[in-house]
Amino acid sequence: MYPGSFDPPTNGHLDLIERGAKIFEQLVVAILRNSEKSPMFSVAERLEMLRELTANLKSVRIDTFDGLMVEYAKSLDATCILRGIRAISDYEYELQMALMNRKLEPTLETVFMMPADKYSYVSSRLVREVAQAGGPVKGLVPEVVEQKLREKLEPAYRFHDEMHEVTPAILSGKEKKRKKRA
Repeated sequence: MYPGSFDPPTNGHLDLIERGAKIFEQLVVAILRNSEKSPMFSVAERLEMLRELTANLKSVRIDTFDGLMVEYAKSLDATCILRGIRAISDYEYELQMALMNRKLEPTLETVFMMPADKYSYVSSRLVREVAQAGGPVKGLVPEVVEQKLREKLEPAYRFHDEMHEVTPAILSGKEKKRKKRA
C-alpha cells in the first residue's frame, strides 16, 4: 500500500507508483481523506487523476481511506507500506511514522524508496505554491495534472501569462528610447 494525500499527484509520486508496481504483486495507492486539511483538489479529483495516470498499470488500484492508516492496511490484508523519501528531513519523519505503525501493527512492514534523482526535490506542497503564483509546473507533474492545476488556478496563470506578454513590450519600449538618446 502506498498512502498519501497526493494533492496534487506529482511525477515523483508516479515514479514511485510505477516502480512499486514492479516490486509488489498488487499496489493499492491510498488517498487520505483528511477533514482537518484544506486540500487544493477534492478527494474525487485526486482519485480521478490517479486512476487516469495509472490506467496502464494492471497491478495498481486507487482507493481512499480515513482514520488510522494501519487499520486501513489491515482491512486490505496489506503486509507492506511503501513510502518515498527525498531528503534527510523526510527520513526523520518517515522513521517515526514507521516505528509507530510497527507498534500499532507489528506485522506491517515499511519499505522506503527514493524517487528518481530528477524528482528528488519535488513535493506536492512546492508544486501548489509554484502553481498558485502562476509559475510553470511542467516536468514536475504529469500533463493531466498540469492541466487540472491551470483550470483550478486559471486567474493566477492568466496574470502570470499576461505579465510575460507585457514585460517584453515594456522592454522593447525602453530599447526604443535608448536608441533615440544615442
